[in-house]
This record gives sequence, C-alpha cells and structure tokens, in this order.
Amino acid sequence: MLTDQLRNIAPVFTLMVLVIFFSAASPSFFTADNFMNILSQVSITAIIAVGLTFVILTAEIDLSVAAIANAVGITLAYFTLQPEYVNIANLPLNGVIAIVLTLATAVVFGMVTAFGVTWIGIPSFIMTLAMMQIANGVSALLVRGQIAYNYPDLITTLGTESVFGIRWTIIVAVLFLAAGHFVLKYTRYGRYIYMTGGNREAAEYSGVNVKFIIGSVLVIGAVCSGVAGMLAVAYFGSAQQNQFDTYLLDAIAAVVVGGTSLFGGRGGSETRSWGCWCWVCSTTVSTISRSTAF
Repeated sequence: MLTDQLRNIAPVFTLMVLVIFFSAASPSFFTADNFMNILSQVSITAIIAVGLTFVILTAEIDLSVAAIANAVGITLAYFTLQPEYVNIANLPLNGVIAIVLTLATAVVFGMVTAFGVTWIGIPSFIMTLAMMQIANGVSALLVRGQIAYNYPDLITTLGTESVFGIRWTIIVAVLFLAAGHFVLKYTRYGRYIYMTGGNREAAEYSGVNVKFIIGSVLVIGAVCSGVAGMLAVAYFGSAQQNQFDTYLLDAIAAVVVGGTSLFGGRGGSETRSWGCWCWVCSTTVSTISRSTAF
C-alpha cells in the first residue's frame, strides 16, 4: 500500500529536513565527528530496542529493559576490582569470568520474568513492572549510592575505543541489528514470533509452543539489555543508580516508530528494508537535540 510506504519513509524525510536545518544553523553539525557522536549515543538504545522488538512482536511488553541494563552494568562493576576510594563491597573476579557471570545475571532476570508471564500467568505489563522494581533494588543493593569506575578490559575497549575511526559500540549495535533482522526474516523461529503476536490461538492450533516463544523473547530482551548495560557503563565512564531512566521510553519509541505494532504480529523485518532505516532514523532524530555540537 502506498500509504504504508509513505508512513514508513516519514522518519527518513523528517531526518533529512532536520539535518538540512541544523547544518545551516551550525557549521559544526554536518561533520564526521558529530555524525559518529550521534551514532555512539544511539547505539546503546539500538541494542536495547533489538531485544524489545522481539517482545513487542509477540504482543507483549517489557518495562524492565532499562532497569535490567542498569542492574547488569552495576553487576559487572561489582565483579571488577574498584579503586580504594570507591566505598563499595564487591567480589573481584577474572575479567572473562566477570563478563560471563554478568551475562548469566541478565539471563536470570529474563527467566524470572518469563516464568511469571508464561507459567504463573501474570500479564507482562505487571510482571515486567515488578521486575523493573526488582532490578532497581539490585542496583541499589550493590552500589548503595556510590559510583563505580572500573570494568573488565574487554568491556572498557568495546565501550570507549574505536577501530578505523568507528566506535566499537556502533559496530556491536549494527551486529545486533543484523542478527535480529536475520532471525525475524529468515528463520522459522522468527515466523513463530509473528504468528504468536498476530493470532495466539491460531498459533497454538498450528502446533507452535506459544509459552516457549513468549518466554524466549523475554529472555532475549533481557540479554540485549544486559549487553547494552555493560557497554554503556564503560561508555559513560561510571556505573550508578538511575543511570538508564530515559532509555525505556527511547527504546519503545524506536521500536514503534521503526514500524513494529504495539499490538504484535506486524513490523520488524516485515516492514521490508524501510523498517531498519526508519528505526535508525527515529533514534537518531531523538538524539540530535542532545548532540554536543550545540
């Protein structure tokens, strides 16, 4: 449909207008450095939104993604030796072990949410709202109002350094976008996700394990949030409470403006190639006003 195509390209057109306007208003805006700065800001939201797209496609919602990102980032700092002036009781471990355990923490968050939604039958809105409070409590328990600064070398490299002039956070975000696109468009699992969101009863009658699909996407969302949280604390240079408060609405907005329906079963890779572009453009537009070039 022509109207659907016009709706999908609207964010692209809006982005072009904004780029022209800000380029005329400030000569420092349309530069490679500022472009990389904007992409770096968007990349953390991008990783979170990839996982959230899986969840929303099944007609569920996850309000805990930002809180889990914060808790996982703080957990990574908890497993890393901190300077003496940081008054936090922690458990320093080898860098690789710390990263593995931190990712396992993200999986546990996702599995608890999945259990509550699929087996107990708690609506995802209520369950993820509770998980958001649980994750915030874990963050408060681990740092107790303090700020942590040290992380494993690998995470510090991915969060702060560049390769060929491109930040590693951007590369990781692109890899997550590509993986999400491939899974949703070219795999049976991706088709099952659309079926579950489009008509859950029909999916069950077709032999789809709906509970498994819903539970798995909630775990995927938590893992994506965990990876984003680990990279973000290195990117920010610190891990502290309430550091990711704005990321929940940013991620939801990115998913919806990118073409994914909040009612599930429609969007993501199904919006053709425009879906990915609109998604990236929507997050870029949301960060232009925060660019350090102004």
